[in-house]
Amino acid sequence: MATSKPLTLSSATFAKLTPHPFLLANLQPADPSTPSARTNGRQPAQSRPYSVNTSSLTHAHGSAVVRSGDTTVICGVRGETLLASQIPSFRAPQAAAAGESISSDEEELRDYDLLVPNVELATGCAPNFLPGVPPTTLAQTLSTRLYSLLHSSKLLGAEDLRIYHDISAETEIEGEEAETDQPAKEVKAYWVLYIDILFISFDGNPFDVAWAAMVAALRDTKLPQAHWDVDQEMVLCSREALSPLSIRGLPVACTAAVFTAKERQKKGGGQYWILVDPDRLEESLCDETVTMVIDCTSGETKILTMSKHGGTVVRPAVMRKFATVAEARWKEFHAVLQ
Repeated sequence: MATSKPLTLSSATFAKLTPHPFLLANLQPADPSTPSARTNGRQPAQSRPYSVNTSSLTHAHGSAVVRSGDTTVICGVRGETLLASQIPSFRAPQAAAAGESISSDEEELRDYDLLVPNVELATGCAPNFLPGVPPTTLAQTLSTRLYSLLHSSKLLGAEDLRIYHDISAETEIEGEEAETDQPAKEVKAYWVLYIDILFISFDGNPFDVAWAAMVAALRDTKLPQAHWDVDQEMVLCSREALSPLSIRGLPVACTAAVFTAKERQKKGGGQYWILVDPDRLEESLCDETVTMVIDCTSGETKILTMSKHGGTVVRPAVMRKFATVAEARWKEFHAVLQ
């Protein structure tokens, strides 16, 4: 009599048929001596290392390619001039006090839309994002979050983007004495930075990698020195003299997803794991995510923003532990940039 052989499935097939039990089996092994691990071999608090390559695009004023695992993003920064006369309700910037300069810069950048980030996912980077389709909800959400963080982190100042007309030099040529109340310089135009972010490959955690690519590209950006020509009444730029942007600090984003033992776990019960830097499979199985943006440039850990989406697991105690993980993530990215 023939005996039936037991049905065995490969790990890849098991993951496609029942992804939640497959991830749970790795995080909760039957042998207590076996450490908890994810399907990609990483520990729950282990993130994928960053790889950064700057000045990758020759036609852009600044660019960077950032890779984290199988998520790869290329960011290009292109500057274009905008005349002050073309800005509706333009207000000439006033000389601010020492403590008011940053706040006035922030209002100037936001009111005149001098920073324009755009995320493109329709590049064939993943099966869900086919080329030639309209922008997805995720792409629009990422663009909005990057735009908001770019302003709230005060990464850039308006001074680097202003194009002046030197009134004092013109007065000296004419042989007249400048009035004491008259400003020495007048803003005639601005640089508008168009920040294009393209995903080459997509394997989860898009916000962290997109933000890292944007920061690396802005640190690499060098704008031509521009001035206002009175005779031609236009902005003239010098290709030989380039000025880098003044970047304030180094904000780094760190995202984690909460994986629960039960697919529909009630509040306050059951076992859960905090998966740092989740991949595409883990993101599809988690209903709760948390993102923390920190900056340790000054030697102290400054939490710039915290955001949480969905779920009820993450509480203040968990956030305090997650801050330690975010500090380690900042050190990793800082070391790669150096």
